[in-house]
Amino acid sequence: MDGKLQVLQGDITKLDVDAIVNAANTSLMGGGGVDGAIHRAAGLELVAECMTLNGCRTGEAKITQGYRLKARHVIHTVGPVWHGGGNGEPELLRACYQNSLALAAKHGLQSIAFPCISTGVYLFPADQAAEIAVEAVKAFLQTPSALKTVIVCCFSEADRKRYESLLC
Repeated sequence: MDGKLQVLQGDITKLDVDAIVNAANTSLMGGGGVDGAIHRAAGLELVAECMTLNGCRTGEAKITQGYRLKARHVIHTVGPVWHGGGNGEPELLRACYQNSLALAAKHGLQSIAFPCISTGVYLFPADQAAEIAVEAVKAFLQTPSALKTVIVCCFSEADRKRYESLLC
């Protein structure tokens, strides 16, 4: 593996990385959870740029500047809402990670931090979401790119432990 995957617990809006990933809604206009926190920390300039992007579909990713964040960019991805798993939710969540990583690589970024996508109000089962995230990141890090550091930034201790157990 060329790059490395790290897990930490903290506030993703405080990280000094090339990009943080926003678990966005389809409008990209901010919302609750990590989405709202990123928008508040980045400032109104982020909203203005997001307005030019015409939203984002589930599983896709779009990039903006980071504005007032330490992160230089925000990669917005829309995770799936959990409806039992029979509506392509696992594949869509995997696409969130793959498309975000590909976008970071396309822009020559070296470091990126992800939140736990879809596990909040979108109700994706946390254990399954963590497995998908780690598998997708590890697979991506097998391919050559400028990306050297991928962080999963967990808000809760339980999530941090969940991800750490998958890296052992």
